[in-house]
Amino acid sequence: MGSVFRQTGRHNWMIKYYRDGRAIVESSRSDDRTAAKKLLRQREADIDRGLPLGPNVGKIRFAEAATDIQTEYRTNGRRTLDHVERRIRLHLQPVFGGRRLAAITTADVRTFTEQRQAAGASNGEINRELAVLKRMFALSVQAGKLLHRPHIPMLHEDNVRQGFFERSQFEAVRQHLPEHLRGVVTFAYVTGWRIQSEVLPLEWRQIDMAAGTVRLDPGTTKNDEGRVFPFDLMPELGQILERQRAEMTRLTQEGRIVPWIFHEGGASLLDGGGRAKHAVRVAWREACAQVGCPGRIPHDFRRTAVRNLTWAGVAERVAMQLTGHKTRSVFDRYDIVNEADLREAVGKLAAGRGLRETGGRG
Repeated sequence: MGSVFRQTGRHNWMIKYYRDGRAIVESSRSDDRTAAKKLLRQREADIDRGLPLGPNVGKIRFAEAATDIQTEYRTNGRRTLDHVERRIRLHLQPVFGGRRLAAITTADVRTFTEQRQAAGASNGEINRELAVLKRMFALSVQAGKLLHRPHIPMLHEDNVRQGFFERSQFEAVRQHLPEHLRGVVTFAYVTGWRIQSEVLPLEWRQIDMAAGTVRLDPGTTKNDEGRVFPFDLMPELGQILERQRAEMTRLTQEGRIVPWIFHEGGASLLDGGGRAKHAVRVAWREACAQVGCPGRIPHDFRRTAVRNLTWAGVAERVAMQLTGHKTRSVFDRYDIVNEADLREAVGKLAAGRGLRETGGRG
């Protein structure tokens, strides 16, 4: 059985309880004996439920939890580690830094959300930040450093992008891009693969020119599954890869080994300092502005590919394998219907009515 006692010269009551035969002494942080006895009963009940206990449980601070989540992302090789670090440094740390996680309440989270909205952040961006905070709490509970976590309310996102490219728009934007990026966007337009994480890192070892296929290795995609695209059936892709191979051969003859399919004069478009990424973004924005479609993003190619595959009558299961969509819900969200689709559907309906009225069969 546990007990409560007060040490000489101290105001707060102490509690003593046992786990696996080992005595644990903890301050109740209260000068009320009744409150101390209540805490003792809670600790004994937690022991019965098999929860991790000790005097340090609940004392974890935000900084330690931030280190834990970064370690978890790093050891599991998550590609979004830099995004997590940025969100912690710029937005979460200034508000919650220095505090114990146990002292952060749902009301505190709502206040944070309100402040971010006042600063002009979108609901989607705020949700990504709240997701990081929620994961920090979850990891702390899993590690036995925290017993409970607060409810973290997420925001409704009504800003889901609906953009896609008509063929004429795509060709206009491509024409205004630097030469070394035209093959990149063409590849993304046809395949629907993600430019930053799937197209730009492509290496020649992933190309089988004889079989006419390009492969993404398992573990390198967002859903960690491998992927294959038969480019030999798409002359446009085949021509791009042939041009890139000729450039690779030229650089090899000069004594320069370039593993990447897409590059700028042999330099990676994904350098660690981020300068190449920034250059790609700037070139993209300028090209879109010049052809009168500002605000478009490269991810629109992903929606475009889904739409094109659907229009071509490709079976949904096969289309999902080509583009790398793991769930039906996400694939359906990307399968955008525009006014032209609706007009075509009504045209078919009208044609069908005409056949029935004349007694014809279609």
